[in-house]
Amino acid sequence: MSSTHVFALKVAAVLWVIWGLVHTLAGGIVLASDASGGFQAIADAIDPAALGFDYHAAVGGILNQHGWNLGWFGIATVIGAVFIWRQNMTAIWITGMIGGLADLGYLLFVDIPGYVNFFPGTVMTLVSGSAIALSFWVWLSNRSRTA
Repeated sequence: MSSTHVFALKVAAVLWVIWGLVHTLAGGIVLASDASGGFQAIADAIDPAALGFDYHAAVGGILNQHGWNLGWFGIATVIGAVFIWRQNMTAIWITGMIGGLADLGYLLFVDIPGYVNFFPGTVMTLVSGSAIALSFWVWLSNRSRTA
């Protein structure tokens, strides 16, 4: 593996750590909030008054599940980042699937409809996309050398 590839993996790992910590924090915020506060924390481009209702307990439960998922996605990508830093090719796939698929759902259902502000939401999608692009470039480059 070239020094350029090693550097690209280190950059990807740092990007995944940033993404993971932000999502772990977001999960904690959602879990610590009532449903109204959780929605306001996520859909930050929407007027908070439009989300400030007393929701059924089931809505809060579903939102808490989302917060839980944000948290474990974040922790899993931070762990994956450690392995990517160590040049583990399997970690590229696993971390890319966890963070990438989580962000794909966010992009399709929250970001594109315009429910969130550019920062931090869209920026985090760009961070995960960059981490995926860098690490898969390394994976593909090294795959062709060993094949």
